[in-house]
Amino acid sequence: MNFEEPEHITMIRDTVRRFVETEMPREAARKWDKENHFPRTVFDKLAGLGMMGLTVDEGYGGSGRDIPATMVVIEELSRRSLAVAVPYIMSACYAGMNLGECASEEQKRTLLPKVAAGEVLFAYGWTEPDVGADLASVKTTAVRDGDELVINGSKRFCSGAAISDYIYALVRTGPADARYKNLSIVLIPPTAPGVSITGIDCMGMKGAATTDVSFTDVRVPAWNIIGGEDGWNRGWDFIVGSGLDVEKLEVAAIALGIASAAFDDSWEYVQERKQFGRAIGTQQSIRHMLADMRTSLHSCRLMMMHAAWLAQQGKTCRLETSMTKLHLCEAGKKIALDAQTIFGAYGYAKDFDVERYVRDSLLMPIIGGSAAIQRNNIINWMGLPKK
Repeated sequence: MNFEEPEHITMIRDTVRRFVETEMPREAARKWDKENHFPRTVFDKLAGLGMMGLTVDEGYGGSGRDIPATMVVIEELSRRSLAVAVPYIMSACYAGMNLGECASEEQKRTLLPKVAAGEVLFAYGWTEPDVGADLASVKTTAVRDGDELVINGSKRFCSGAAISDYIYALVRTGPADARYKNLSIVLIPPTAPGVSITGIDCMGMKGAATTDVSFTDVRVPAWNIIGGEDGWNRGWDFIVGSGLDVEKLEVAAIALGIASAAFDDSWEYVQERKQFGRAIGTQQSIRHMLADMRTSLHSCRLMMMHAAWLAQQGKTCRLETSMTKLHLCEAGKKIALDAQTIFGAYGYAKDFDVERYVRDSLLMPIIGGSAAIQRNNIINWMGLPKK
């Protein structure tokens, strides 16, 4: 079994690293975090490198679906700033992958070339005030009115809605008791009349601001039903497809990037910081902590490589992606907190990036399916009887 990173992915990793150092300096990343700012010009430059096309087939202007390469881009961007990493996911993954798997041919021809060019971003409109993991219970409705849909309801924790071109919204389109068979996915422009967006002040993931969104008699063309007419009441089929497996990996890749940056910063700090006349890296407790951090990172990287490879091959991987999401997000949180311990009081100060790593890493076990949900999925898919 070959564990070497493919040459083309190494080239992509090196390209993104150079981009990060040139276009995303630490000072800028701190400013974006402080101001909760999405640096669109930086995002556009990233798109100019062709990175959005890694999830789009060549026939629609992309370079072909490459899940391992996409995860590497997410990881490398997340080392520096989620203000660019999350919008990248909103374009390449939320838009590119979902359209590629679920959209009608006409929707693909219209939207995918724009995704490959970095011109389209989707925000996920799934969670609602009373609906979290139980997505089949969404209450937001879409009703047919001729060639239009009329949408009413609300979405919570709709990250990036204010900077998106469409909200990729899960809505109820059939009888309330027709569970799993009464759902559709609809593209809702956030600028449409009747859409109201309210910011939620969260501790981390700045740049793609988290919001509440409400829909009051919002009208969109029936063309906006994902999958076209064949997609009506088939929203659940689209959610439980391979796209959900990849979404778990996207969050895991963010966690891996943050943890890698936390370790790298710690490695440099322990050699520079001196106490009692010598570098703190000579202290056994610090050395052991770094050894554990590096070991954990290695296991995380191997799990990511394996799960991304399975997804790329089209193999059934719901168990592996859930395990990867669970392990990387929990391990990444611990690595960030260990880095803060190594930095001491400086790790609590906003002048040091470790403070941001901690805030961002705390979110990873929550989004994209919480750690508890992943544990439920893992044990259920392993086949352990409930009774």
